[in-house]
Amino acid sequence: MHIGFYAPLKPPDHPTPSGDRRMARLLMTALQAAGHTVSIASTFRSYDGAGDPQRQTGLRQAGEAVAQDLIDAWSNRGAGRPDLWFTYHVYYKAPDWLGPTVSRALGLPYAVAEASYAPKRAGGPWDLGHRATADAIAAADTVFCLTQLDIECVRPLVPADHRLVHLPPFIDAAPFADAARDRPGLARRLGLDPDAHWLLAIGMMRPGDKLESYRALAAALALVTRDDWRLLIVGDGPARAEVETAFADLHDRVCFIGELPPDQVPCVCAAADLYVWPGVGEAYGMAYLEAQAAGLPVVAGAERGVPDVVADGRTGLLCPPGDAGAMARAVDHLLADASRRQALATAARRFAGEDRALANAARILRDGLA
Repeated sequence: MHIGFYAPLKPPDHPTPSGDRRMARLLMTALQAAGHTVSIASTFRSYDGAGDPQRQTGLRQAGEAVAQDLIDAWSNRGAGRPDLWFTYHVYYKAPDWLGPTVSRALGLPYAVAEASYAPKRAGGPWDLGHRATADAIAAADTVFCLTQLDIECVRPLVPADHRLVHLPPFIDAAPFADAARDRPGLARRLGLDPDAHWLLAIGMMRPGDKLESYRALAAALALVTRDDWRLLIVGDGPARAEVETAFADLHDRVCFIGELPPDQVPCVCAAADLYVWPGVGEAYGMAYLEAQAAGLPVVAGAERGVPDVVADGRTGLLCPPGDAGAMARAVDHLLADASRRQALATAARRFAGEDRALANAARILRDGLA
C-alpha cells in the first residue's frame, strides 16, 4: 500500500532530535520493510504544551483547513493520494485533527500508533485535545499500542470490531551493536580514567521530567558507596545550568559531553559499563533500548513505560520510582559484581537486537494492517 504518515507532535523531518522523532522515523522504516510505500502526509503540528484552550481552538481550525486541502487535492484519485492514513503519537497535547477527517471523507483505512489516553485530563486545560484523542482512537480501524500502560487506558475506547495491537518499542540495533569500543581513545579525548567504571546517562536538558530525572540521578549517585566510577552525560539544552547545579557535589565525578550527532552516540554507549537513568515520567525511552543494544545493563526507575523496554532482572535492574537509595544500591551491586554485570549485558544485547528488532516490528505492522 501507499501509506500517508503523519505525526502531529513532531514530523519525522523536524530538525530537533528527540526520542519521538527517532520512533517516527523507525516506524516509517518498519512500514517500508513490511512492503509498503510511505510518504509524509502533512507536517502540520497540533502541539500545545501550555494548556491554552484558545490556542487549541486555533490549532483545531487550522487543522480542519489543512484536512480540507488534502481532501480537495486527493479527491478523484488525485496525485499522492494514499491507500491508508497512519498517524503516530496521538495524545491530549497533540491530537490528530487531520487523520479522522481525511480518512472518513476519502474512505481510507485509518491506523494509529502510540495512542495515549489519560482519563484524568477530562475537563482540564487540554480538554479539547483530550476529547479529540478519544475520538481519533475510536475512529481508528487499527490501534498499535507501544506499552502495556497505554493498552489499559486505550482498550475501552476501541470498538469491538476494530483491532488493538501490541507493538513493543523497537530499534535498529545494528549501529549500536557494531559500534567500536574505543575506550582508550575516548578516555584521552575526555580526560577520563580508563580503569574507572563508566556510567552513562543520555537526556535532553529541559525543564519538566527530563530535569527531574537528572535531579533524581544526582540524588541517587550521591548515595553510591563505591568511588571507582565516573558519570558521562550526553545531552544539552535550556536547563543545562540547573543540571550542573544538581551535580555540583559530584562535579569531580561527572563529565558533561554535551549534545552529540546521532552517529557518535553508539561509540560512547559501547565504551561505557552501565546505563543509569531514573526515567521520571518516561513514556518508555528509546535511549534504554539503544544502550542495551550496545551491551549496557540498565539501572532505572520502574516508571510508566520503562518496564516495557527494560527486562527487570534480565537486562537491567528496575527500582521503585523516586527511591534514590534503591537506585544507589543497584549501582553499587552491579559495579561490585562483574559476572552479574556481564550476564545482564549479554542478555541486553540479545533483547534489543532480537526481541526488539526492526524486523519484528515490520512483521507486527504488516499483520496488523493486513
